[in-house]
Parts: sequence; structure tokens; C-alpha cells
Amino acid sequence: MSQQPSPSAEVSRSRPGAARKLVAVLLGLTAAVVLMLCAFALPSVNGGPHEVPVGVAGPQAATEGLRNSLDGPEWDVTVYDDAKALTAAVEEREIPGGVVISPGKIDIYTATAGAPMASNALTALGNAAAAQQQVRPTVHELAPYPDDDPRGAGFGAAGLPLVFGGMIPAIALTRLFPGPAGLRTRLTGVVLFSLLAGAAVTAFLQYGTGSLTGAYWVTALGLSLGMAALSTTFIGLEALLGFAGLGAGAAVMMLLGNPLSGLATGPYWLPSGWATFGQLLPPGASGSLLRANAYFDGTGAQTPLLTLAAWVALGLVLLLVADRRGAGKTGTGVAAAQPQAAAL
Repeated sequence: MSQQPSPSAEVSRSRPGAARKLVAVLLGLTAAVVLMLCAFALPSVNGGPHEVPVGVAGPQAATEGLRNSLDGPEWDVTVYDDAKALTAAVEEREIPGGVVISPGKIDIYTATAGAPMASNALTALGNAAAAQQQVRPTVHELAPYPDDDPRGAGFGAAGLPLVFGGMIPAIALTRLFPGPAGLRTRLTGVVLFSLLAGAAVTAFLQYGTGSLTGAYWVTALGLSLGMAALSTTFIGLEALLGFAGLGAGAAVMMLLGNPLSGLATGPYWLPSGWATFGQLLPPGASGSLLRANAYFDGTGAQTPLLTLAAWVALGLVLLLVADRRGAGKTGTGVAAAQPQAAAL
């Protein structure tokens, strides 16, 4: 008669596997915490002017002197013919600001709503140049934040609601309408939620806190597009790869998309590669589109609009592939069941 292994022997054999699993989990969690710290800390540590495009205008000797003093990795200086050309460049969002030098006078032109940190640095730069010439500078704000929110706190706080507005409905609808049968219901749900949430968040920021200006429905639709770009991508990843795909997408958007979006600082306050990558992700593109619609009457909205549309298209492609795969599995199951039914 064969001898059955004792429970103590089974436990002793399972301990090495459990220990390895515990070590792997602990190492993975530690790596996740370090990655989270890097994602949020590195943009702050490395923040500063990086090739910020600024304009100067005035007498040739003065502008050349200022241009030479700014020669470096922080600023990208363009000389304009006069103050009118410089202000037109600021209003068209070609540059976030500039300095106009004239005899006994220095004028500083900024667009704080477009690039708050760059505008502050440019103002300090103009004040230093005025101190050297012993003149008093005059600051002209061409695109300020609203009077009800002069520091743009409400606008800067919109980053996390954008990400969660795409992630939470994807998780909830996946739980409520799982599987291939609920795929179209999930897609309809995230689209409707994006429209409702975009309208509600815009109403709160524009009429509740006074943080936004501009045409309400244009701003709301732009915000809805940003949420739809996230939510359709999330449900597409989940439909194709399961909850692992949804979790990976959410981690990328939270740990990279949010800190690299430049929502509070403007796109010029990160190293150029980081800033470009951040603007290609939905949080950064959504922030740029919101900034363009809320403060610049849509100027500069084309690139983030196309970026978000591309993310929506990616989500739809993922859903289409998942739907075809589900239909193929269903068809195979039905075909296999027919001979069994005939035999019965």
C-alpha cells in the first residue's frame, strides 16, 4: 500500500515557492514605488526654462546685446521688427512673451495663461535688463488668467480629474458589462460619460471657480474628447489584454502622462524630449487643448486635437480587434457544439 505524504511534508515543499513569490512581489512593489517617485520628482527637479522661445525688439545694438546675453540652452531668442510684430507672435502662440527695448523704457509682454512659469522667468529677465539700464519696466499681460483665479489654480488642478475621468468609467463599465457581449455597451457608456463629465467639469471650472474663459461648449467638447481618448483606450486594452492591459495603461497615464503634461507649468518648463513625449499622451494633449480653447479662442488647438483623435482611433481599433476575436471564439464554440448536439 502506497504511503500518503504527510501534511508537514507538503508544507515544507511549498515554502520555497511561497518564499520566491513573496520576494518577487516585494521587489515589484518596491520598483513601482521608486518608479512613481521618479515620475513625479524628476520633472520638478529638472524643471526650468528649456529652449523657451522669446522675442526681442528695439534698436539693433540693444537687441543684439540682450540676445547675446541670453545665448544658451534656456532661451531661444527671435528678433522682431517692432512691438506690433512681437505682440502678434505672442497672440498667435508662436512665443510665450518678449521684451521691447526703447530709449528710457522697457516693455515686457507676457501670456501667463499659456506658459505661467516661462512668463514669470521672462518678467524677471526684463526686470534685470531694466535695472541695468536704470529704467522702470512696464509689464503687458496679453493672456492673463481670469480675475477670479489669477494664479490658474483651478486650471492646474484639472490634471487628475482628466485621468480619473477616463479611468474610472472604463473600470466600472467593464465590471458591470463584462465580456464580448458587453463590448458595445461599454463603448456607448464611455462616450456618453465623456460628454456628460466634460460638460460638468467645464461648468464647474468656468462658472463655479471662474478658472476658465472662452466659449463654454467648445471648451466642454474639447474636455470630453480628452476623457474619451483615455476611456476608449482603456476599455480597448482591457477587451484585448484583460485587466492587466487596463492596469498598464492606467499606470502609464498616471505615472508619466500626468507629471509630464505641463498642465500647471506650461510646456516649456520640461526638457524638450520630456515635454514632447508628454504632449503626445492624452493628459498633455488634453491640457493643451483646454488651454487653447479657454484662453486663446482656439489658437494652437489643432495639434492636440489631432493627437486626441488619434488616441480615440487607437481605442476603437483595439475594440474592433477584440470584438472580432470574441466573434471568432463564439463561432468556433458553436461549430464544435453542433456535432455534439446531432449525436445526442
